[in-house]
Amino acid sequence: MKIVVVGCGRVGAALADSYDRAGHEVLILDVKTGAFDRLPSTFGGRAIRGDGSDKDVLRRAGAEGADIFLAMTEGDNRNVMAAQVAAETLGIERVVAKLNDPVRAEAYAALGLATLCRTGLMHDAINAYLGFAPSDVVGMLGPTGTHPGGTHHDHQAAPAGEAHTASAAVMEA
Repeated sequence: MKIVVVGCGRVGAALADSYDRAGHEVLILDVKTGAFDRLPSTFGGRAIRGDGSDKDVLRRAGAEGADIFLAMTEGDNRNVMAAQVAAETLGIERVVAKLNDPVRAEAYAALGLATLCRTGLMHDAINAYLGFAPSDVVGMLGPTGTHPGGTHHDHQAAPAGEAHTASAAVMEA
């Protein structure tokens, strides 16, 4: 599979390395060249300095035709913009945007973007460690609606309307 990761922070670098080691074609973008220092010397994918929310940069980098697009920068706005460009302009069907704000994560899922809310994931991880029940804050939301770019995201990995908490995701893995 061809996988595009935008953002080479700790999460993005770990995902890119993992998918590369699994034999996937991986393209990772970041605006800071130094961010690529997080990738191991064995990384066999392509690391490109550029703005992952810019359609021209994504096209020049070779993101068109990707099977999966993961927007994993530190900024909610950048991730939503990148995810929308990937879905609407490049036609990538499996798109995930990492967000910190649970309210925005639910709103964007309702608009057709799969969202990963690390607030919910961390909340549930802490609760699991402490022996508490999972929170009401959802960690992973599959798209439940459509956005102005049209319909998409009809795939098996995150069925529309299903929300996954961190504990549920761990149990499924």
